[in-house]
Amino acid sequence: MDRPYRIALVSGYDYAVSGGVNDHISCLGAQFRSWGHSVRILAPCSDRERVQEEGFVPLGKPVPIPSGGAVARVSLSMWLKPRIRDLMRSARFDVVHLHEPFSGLVTAYTLSYSGALNVATFHSYKGGRFYGIGGTKLAMPYFRMLHGRIAVSKPAYTYIRQYFPGEYEIIPNGIRVEDYSDDVAPFPHLMDGMVNLLFLGRLEKRKGVSYLLKAYSRLKWKWPNLRLIVVGRGELDQESHRTMSERNLQDVVLTGPVSNEDRARYYKSADIYCSPATGNESFGLVLLEAMAAGRPIVASSIEGYSSVVTHGVDGLLSPPKDDAALAASIELLLEDPSLRERLAANASRTVDEYRWERVARRVLDYYESRMERAGAAQGGRLGALAT
Repeated sequence: MDRPYRIALVSGYDYAVSGGVNDHISCLGAQFRSWGHSVRILAPCSDRERVQEEGFVPLGKPVPIPSGGAVARVSLSMWLKPRIRDLMRSARFDVVHLHEPFSGLVTAYTLSYSGALNVATFHSYKGGRFYGIGGTKLAMPYFRMLHGRIAVSKPAYTYIRQYFPGEYEIIPNGIRVEDYSDDVAPFPHLMDGMVNLLFLGRLEKRKGVSYLLKAYSRLKWKWPNLRLIVVGRGELDQESHRTMSERNLQDVVLTGPVSNEDRARYYKSADIYCSPATGNESFGLVLLEAMAAGRPIVASSIEGYSSVVTHGVDGLLSPPKDDAALAASIELLLEDPSLRERLAANASRTVDEYRWERVARRVLDYYESRMERAGAAQGGRLGALAT
């Protein structure tokens, strides 16, 4: 690198709502800026006042679209086309890095008018039905505009290459390990002698909270000082409410959504972190957060999680949708504090490989390798597509 780059990080998702893709973009952009690069973030936004990020450019209002058991908030506004065209012509980016490049019209228009190196990161694993109902044919012209393709994990790569075969680089999500350091204080009211199990994530059915509640009910009679803390946005499903009611579960704390600062404090207040997701996870960012906080992990043995956690080394993995197996894994940690300490210590070493400094360096190196391959024109602009 002999000069700073002008980089556009593009999200198709509502940037006013925290989530894996948007958090990834925010941290990647911050790391690039710390190295002297110019970064602008382009995304739809439902609430501009909630986004105070440097270099953010709001592009339209998003609408909710069901996707893979969740709801994706993307922009479908055709009125954005001239605005994005003018922005891309005036900004003269060196790199346009799109995250989930086929999510709405912001990414489509950005890619259409880009005169830069076009790189896409694919985050999802078995998302919605878009590709299966003709979306592949619609997206293929945009796919051919890409000079580089990144997948955040092997499961994400395996999924996307079914529809778009080609060469991909696997570069994982990163984490700000320092946000979960020993300087972060737990909540005093949770440090009362109870043993805290923690779930942190969106309260969607695929996150498996209903199975965790059933596992908790199996353990509570033997471990009366056990408490379950559920942190996240959304509402419990009917199965979860039925389990809590029929089994008269006590000491279940539902916090709702929390700030990033409180998020770290909940990890620090936990004795064991549990993530019983049933599938459709391309990566385990919450697992990295628990690792960075020094907490032992029990998680589902699904592909996205198995790419982060090694069973018996830095966490325990149990079959998804099996509350008895989940309860057995949690009880193993409850009975053996030394095992908890060993798993947490190993996890602290594992998570070091996911620091944003390391991940962002790999992304930047990938930009440069693709520039060399594509052939940079005068002023760092690209004259032709790589593929």
